[in-house]
Amino acid sequence: MTAPDWALLDKHTAGPLLRPGDAAFQESSAAFNERWAHRAPAAVLRAADVADVLRAIDWARDHGVPIVPRGGGHSYAGYSVNSGLVVDLRALDAIAVDPATGRVTVGGGVLTGALYAALRPHGLALPLGNGAGVGVAGLALGGGSAATSRRFGLTADTLRATTLATAAGTVLACDAEQHEDLYWACRGGGGGNFGISLDLTFQAVEAPAAATCLLLWEATHAPEVLTAVQELMLTAPEEASLRLGVARPGGSSGGRTVVSAVGLHLGPAAELRELLAPAFAAAPPLRAELADRAFWDAMDYLKHETGGGAFAVRTHFAARPLPPEALTAALAHLAAAPPSGNEDGCGFALFGWGGAINRVDPAATAFVHRDAHYLVSLDTSWLPGEDPAPHLAHLAELDHLIAPHATGGAYLNFTDPDLRGWRAAYYGANYPRLVATKRRHDPDGLFTFPQSIGS
Repeated sequence: MTAPDWALLDKHTAGPLLRPGDAAFQESSAAFNERWAHRAPAAVLRAADVADVLRAIDWARDHGVPIVPRGGGHSYAGYSVNSGLVVDLRALDAIAVDPATGRVTVGGGVLTGALYAALRPHGLALPLGNGAGVGVAGLALGGGSAATSRRFGLTADTLRATTLATAAGTVLACDAEQHEDLYWACRGGGGGNFGISLDLTFQAVEAPAAATCLLLWEATHAPEVLTAVQELMLTAPEEASLRLGVARPGGSSGGRTVVSAVGLHLGPAAELRELLAPAFAAAPPLRAELADRAFWDAMDYLKHETGGGAFAVRTHFAARPLPPEALTAALAHLAAAPPSGNEDGCGFALFGWGGAINRVDPAATAFVHRDAHYLVSLDTSWLPGEDPAPHLAHLAELDHLIAPHATGGAYLNFTDPDLRGWRAAYYGANYPRLVATKRRHDPDGLFTFPQSIGS
């Protein structure tokens, strides 16, 4: 095979084509998760507009070069970087808000922080994640869970239309009436599988008043607190959402395990305090912050960015609280975790699920996990240069302790490249339909990566 004609691509695109050694190449190609720092593409096209995206697709198809879109670049598995051509979408950053209808259209390169800033003056809200640098397209295409999801659904559930650049180099407008198969697939079927998302249109709602909480406990109280908070999460009104976490920090933090409950309530703080009464009764917290806030102040309070370094995550969905024996075993396992220079260390978290998420039929969108009450996330981290093997082994053993008490399945947006049986875990009964959609619109597999649909 002849070498790709990069000069030809550069000649016919308006945005810069970056090659290794160019000043901005590293910024546009570095994997967010430094576990994959060794990966580097042959080139990055910073697409200036839709025409650039289409030319890149045509060129990659004609030259047999792997191509992958990059929005926020936050793929946990490093899938927004490949060995061929990365199409950086950051210039597709337009945001249009219609206050009269609540419809919001964003370009394929828009980040969560920018969308929040655009919604705020209009008093509108969408269920978006807490990381300002996360790409909206990737978030929505993989499902998209937020603190408001128990009330407003997943990010994907608010998607009303999307425009895709396909493997054939065509532009398709996809919604409930046209190209319905792609519209269905784009609500939970994952980014980079069916084309490159040029824009997405969401249905926003009026932003309500809110309250937030942050509670911290010593690890000695973990069994009682974890049991109490799980139980209250199970029966909490859908206006309330809690993230229950156990973290053993690494680095200079000394490895002191801390239990936390971070939450949002779309109502007054007095109601939130009443809801949390069982948690306070289980053990006195080291720290307790509860406050009434304007919706956007609450979103600012909940902002969280995953730290640097290398990490791995394993997820499960659960219909019932994790039993005390599993929690005790997991806590003992964390106490024996291998030392890490990464400040994030290791731990696990339970996100409140259910509510509006579970009112959607599992077959109505590609996102199939509609019967869980918790999303369980297990994580470990290390610094580049440290041996990852003991940390990955620790995560596997933690998973072995938790998995028997989960209902199965895994969350696509917390992508796990080591996951066996990922097709069933991510997509369940919807996977055959996703494969059929993939074969219709990308029969030659132009958009292919590890764990891509049909691979």
